Amino acid sequence: MPNDIPKLRDRILLSVLPMVKTEGWSWGVVQKAAQDCQVQDGLESIVFPNGLADIVAHFSDYIDRKTLEKLAGVPVSALRSKDKVRAAVMARYEILENYKGAVKSAVGFWAQPNHVIQGQRVLWRTSDRIWAWAGDTATDYNRQTKRAILLSILMGTTMIWLEDESDNYIITQAFLDRRLENVMEFVKVIGTMKKVIPNLFRQVNQST
Repeated sequence: MPNDIPKLRDRILLSVLPMVKTEGWSWGVVQKAAQDCQVQDGLESIVFPNGLADIVAHFSDYIDRKTLEKLAGVPVSALRSKDKVRAAVMARYEILENYKGAVKSAVGFWAQPNHVIQGQRVLWRTSDRIWAWAGDTATDYNRQTKRAILLSILMGTTMIWLEDESDNYIITQAFLDRRLENVMEFVKVIGTMKKVIPNLFRQVNQST
């Protein structure tokens, strides 16, 4: 049974998503999907022990995994960091295109006061996976800064994407490009500060 849980989660999720489009996220929908999958009664509560929050979080995890599969053939080494992150974010939206109603409902779910913190953790996981795919290996505060900023970008860009009806999501792409440009400039400044500040302290210590 434990080895089957990841596959069972995906099966139930994929059965849930068409219903979420019209009915929103609810435990009743999860139970109905479990029945459609011919899952043993009550097993959905074992598969998703924390209830609805678990399956909404699993939705994001599922999309993350599909995004990384989609990016498998991208020549990462030939791209700049900004372009890698951009490619990953847009690839994620391409997959989410089929689940836009579920995304809208998920945004509303995570916006609830008792779900905000977990929602941020879920989005942090996505940000971390994107940076890891992009080759970021930083282990200091720069790592946390990059992921926190990308988390913020994902939040803002998703809100634009949900309402974007332009061809090929041109509006979303333009918004994302502007935000990423700002981030890369900020990262450069942080990198410079890391080099300059220790030197300043050394110079001060040497002069005293």
